[in-house]
Amino acid sequence: MRYSRYYLLLFFVGFQLYCQTPIEKRDHSFFVVPELLLGKTMEANTGFPETKIQKSFFVSIGNHNTKLDQQWAIELGYPKTGISLGITDFGNTDKIGYAYTLMPFVEIGLFQKHSDRWNLNIGMGTSYIDTKFDPELNPLNLAVTTDINWAFRSFLYYDVIKRKSMNWRLGMGYAHFSNGHTRLPNQGLNSFLISISSSIGKELEVSESDSIDRKQNKTRSSETYISFRSGIGQNVLSRVFNDKKEVYSVAFSGGKIINRTFKFGAGFYYRFYEHYYDHIIENGQLISEQVPDYREAPYRYASNFGFFGSAELLIGHVGVEFDMGINIYKPFYKIDWQLSQGYFYQGEYARLGELNSYYEIKRTISSRLGIKYYLFNTYRSPKNNLFVGASINANLGQADFSELSLGYVYRFNLKEKRK
Repeated sequence: MRYSRYYLLLFFVGFQLYCQTPIEKRDHSFFVVPELLLGKTMEANTGFPETKIQKSFFVSIGNHNTKLDQQWAIELGYPKTGISLGITDFGNTDKIGYAYTLMPFVEIGLFQKHSDRWNLNIGMGTSYIDTKFDPELNPLNLAVTTDINWAFRSFLYYDVIKRKSMNWRLGMGYAHFSNGHTRLPNQGLNSFLISISSSIGKELEVSESDSIDRKQNKTRSSETYISFRSGIGQNVLSRVFNDKKEVYSVAFSGGKIINRTFKFGAGFYYRFYEHYYDHIIENGQLISEQVPDYREAPYRYASNFGFFGSAELLIGHVGVEFDMGINIYKPFYKIDWQLSQGYFYQGEYARLGELNSYYEIKRTISSRLGIKYYLFNTYRSPKNNLFVGASINANLGQADFSELSLGYVYRFNLKEKRK
């Protein structure tokens, strides 16, 4: 399977999140969370199959991260990390089916100065969905077209009953499944859910001496960095031109790493779309009619470049990154939008996508969400580090292509002082 490398990386990252806590502490910090979720699957498109209550069951396993020399754990209030396994019934098993999910997660305490009962849980992973779009047998489900999909969820939890060995909690949140524009249609499955769960495992107690040690180990630091990454991704052009082709990218960036945990930067990216290039060379749909001059310089018009700002959370060997950017140059997106948003009937386009204000926003704003694995532990502030990453790149919030990347980070002198 061509995309197995993305999901193998996600599994490896999840295993690393689980392993962040040292072995000698695991007996005291290991926990298991069975969870029942109920909610509603939103309509992905007009005429989407009717759904009943969505039902999910997840089991999460993980650790409290308490090691004193983990700056990221100190900064985040000693969060929990681990892996969630789950099964989801979207409320229509015939037309939408079941999802089987593997998802690394991080859970952070909120409002810790006032309460120890609120937690934010964020997970990103992969899911196998057993029922998908079929033009003849399942034409109204435009949400999912591939077996393997990205999975994301964000949940807010409240501990209703806290005990030493078990906490009962209520939660509410959002879940999303899609394939990252690797095949169309790909409207995605979005759900809003409530949950009840129990965290089974000894609740860690922090002694006064441990609390003092942690405060003494808390430092303020800053580092300047520069970074380079190169990636290869895949996407499709439209439901008519629905074969996967490559997207090649490079990016340069620089910025600051604060307290060895929060990485902020800005940079420049360049991308080349094989689909765009081939469509121009082959004088495809709309080329001769709207942009015949593109054939004089197909490489140029198949290119895209822009600037971006990034924020990344560093968790030992793992990084979770979000980028927001501006496309300075992406001329072919005009054709892309008209084809991908158009309606194709009996061998020809009955309607093209409208070049409205929504198109202008998506043409201009790019975004990127990804997860990385670093060769060297980021806590140790290595001057030279390498990483491999998997990400979803988007036009605003609509998936553009899925990508696997390799990168390099160089850090300048570390400036550090006790808080």
